[in-house]
Amino acid sequence: MTVRTLAAATAVALCLGHTAGAQEYNLSLAHWVPATHPLQVLGMEPWMQSITEESGGRITFTVYPAQQLGAAADHYDMARDGIADIAFINPGYQPGRFPILAAAELPFLFANATGAVRGLTEWYQQGGYDDMEMSDVYFCMALTHDPGTMHGKEPILVPEDVRGRTVRPANATEARFVNLLGGASVQVPAPAMREVLSNGTADITQSPWQSLYIFGADTLVTHHLDMPFYASINGFVMNRAMIDGMPEDLRTIMMNHCSPEAAEEMSTGWAGAEAAGRASIAADPAHTMHTPDAEQVALWQAAAEPLTAEWLALMASQGRDGEAMLQGLRDALARYDGLYGQ
Repeated sequence: MTVRTLAAATAVALCLGHTAGAQEYNLSLAHWVPATHPLQVLGMEPWMQSITEESGGRITFTVYPAQQLGAAADHYDMARDGIADIAFINPGYQPGRFPILAAAELPFLFANATGAVRGLTEWYQQGGYDDMEMSDVYFCMALTHDPGTMHGKEPILVPEDVRGRTVRPANATEARFVNLLGGASVQVPAPAMREVLSNGTADITQSPWQSLYIFGADTLVTHHLDMPFYASINGFVMNRAMIDGMPEDLRTIMMNHCSPEAAEEMSTGWAGAEAAGRASIAADPAHTMHTPDAEQVALWQAAAEPLTAEWLALMASQGRDGEAMLQGLRDALARYDGLYGQ
């Protein structure tokens, strides 16, 4: 999906308009964040509107937010099985199922959510990795938020501050990182972070900034590690039978909206909203920002190195050249100014 002029949209609508006997499709789109979430308002809704306009109204959507059709971790299978035509997924909610894409969960890779998610989508699609591990759906695009960090009830500045604490991690890779740091992890989806913090099950949560407000955790965690720490990888996947059953012109419209460029557009508003949350937290005297210096950042990076080694070993066990794959990801991120520290 690229920026389109009104004239172009009108021309396409005339070509694809409601001709006699033209089949129409109302697609279900399921996700697990609130309907007011910036991803829906600033990302999904313009994406759906663009498709509806280009199809001359022959493709419309019904949105099912906030886990209405199923739990967050089930959304991939919902798209596979046709419970939803399109689903917003977090692959990290199903540990070990999508090991190639999990490379993007490694800490200190993503500098942002815009160019980086464009690079990630390009790497995953053009490398054929989506067909290797998501062949029972159509992988539309990767999505992510502005890089998130750790937020706790007590100060967090260096890796040692995680030892002995319980953390709600963003995904399976971050859960493993918590364990390496001597902490315990309780892995629940973002909508459940407030519950585990309020009942004492977790002392720390990983989250992008604005999501603390969105999911009601802002009053429960008042100490914040002020650094870009991780990206939680999300995405859109689509039911294969639904796409394959469309006429060629409509199928083309759908697939043209599943691209690296579309990923960047979809993530841009969400990224901006999450980044604005940091400013709100920083301005609130009830909250304390803990900003590591260069030496402390290096401690975090060194602590994360075993995660990369483990991922490379996993790829080797599957007969894959993990070094080349990971370098390809870094190159793709750098190509769009999305690589951490470049």
